[in-house]
Amino acid sequence: MALRIPLHLLLLIHLIAPIYANSEGDALYALRRAVKDPENVLQSWDPTLVDPCTWFHVTCDAQNRVTRLDLGNAKLSGKLVPELGKLERLQYLEVYMNNLMGPIPGELGLLRSLVSLDLYHNNLTGSIPPSLSNLSNLKFLRLNGNRLRGRIPRELTKLGNLKIFDVSNNDLCGTIPTSGSFSKLTEQSFMNNSRLEGPELVGSVTYDIGGC
Repeated sequence: MALRIPLHLLLLIHLIAPIYANSEGDALYALRRAVKDPENVLQSWDPTLVDPCTWFHVTCDAQNRVTRLDLGNAKLSGKLVPELGKLERLQYLEVYMNNLMGPIPGELGLLRSLVSLDLYHNNLTGSIPPSLSNLSNLKFLRLNGNRLRGRIPRELTKLGNLKIFDVSNNDLCGTIPTSGSFSKLTEQSFMNNSRLEGPELVGSVTYDIGGC
């Protein structure tokens, strides 16, 4: 016997889907406005279209929710925008090998579905947001080859699914956390940070949470 979905539920689904599409499209278009795009890779990002799933470099699920953003090596310059934190089902944020500047928005810590965050080989500055520790599904966090400063947030050791973590070639300082998911990382993850000390030795080296 075929399952019949009540008419009012069908209407509700059709009403909600465009709302999500509009809000996620607005978030993506905020990124387009914040960057320079000499190769016109974002040319298809038309804000007059209700559904951003038709845009190039954007992947969506069956519910038309954005799950992947592929903008690696796209010659983009400018800044990441906090609106990206509205992409609730985003699993892959791939914006490596561009010329992005400014800080990593703390709002990326709202992307609870995120599996991969690849921001390597840009010109990002500021510190690593402790809010990234909220990304419980995160497996790949690559921030190498930027100009990040400050300490490695100790909260990141809570990321139980983390497989790859790379902050090499930055200007980080302090000691290297070694607990939790960091216990299996090698020194390759932290190379070429001249002010970075460690690894942190429990009971021997104090993890100073102040400035460095």
